[in-house]
Amino acid sequence: MSNDPAKSLDVVYAAENTADVAKRYDDWAKRYDTEMATLGYRHPNICLAMLTRYLPRGEGPVLDAGAGTGLLGEWMDIVGYKNAEALDISEGMLEVARGKNVYSAFHVAALGETLPMADNTYAAIVAAGVFTVGHVGKEGFDELIRITRPGGFLVVTIKDSLYNEGLGDHLKALEAKGVWTIVEETPSYVSMPGRPDTVPSRAVVLKVL
Repeated sequence: MSNDPAKSLDVVYAAENTADVAKRYDDWAKRYDTEMATLGYRHPNICLAMLTRYLPRGEGPVLDAGAGTGLLGEWMDIVGYKNAEALDISEGMLEVARGKNVYSAFHVAALGETLPMADNTYAAIVAAGVFTVGHVGKEGFDELIRITRPGGFLVVTIKDSLYNEGLGDHLKALEAKGVWTIVEETPSYVSMPGRPDTVPSRAVVLKVL
């Protein structure tokens, strides 16, 4: 994989299947934090800010879905969310996250497939940078809903291209069915200012009913 952060992103976005995504992130894991910092990566910061509006500090457990190297987990730990678990498709990324000592459990699994957690487990789930090109679409929500407690929150970022091509309508359809309430949605923002061609994203907070 390239040492150019933008090219590293292109490599993972071009993955052809779940196993390929995992392999490409494994290859990137040791450079990920530094390279994403170079690009000014904002998703974890914004997810944390949204989480603090709805889940009081110290409550949990919280699942970091698509935790990667634990960027968001580090910041959750700093502000007082001590009962957090990490889920990611890449064992290499989770190996980096383990070294940060901020998660109580680790799960290797892919969103969109059956997850190894019981129903109604989490007070909140955060997913920063997961619902994006070449990664996860609306199929990722079913299992997240199942493992979130009634009254719990999903805090997710969504690439605008996915949102506008049907994912936004899917969120609204599930609200109409009484699955959740859309409690907040940010304006579109650029998640990586260091990459001029970045397609904007938005953050959405969903309360599971």
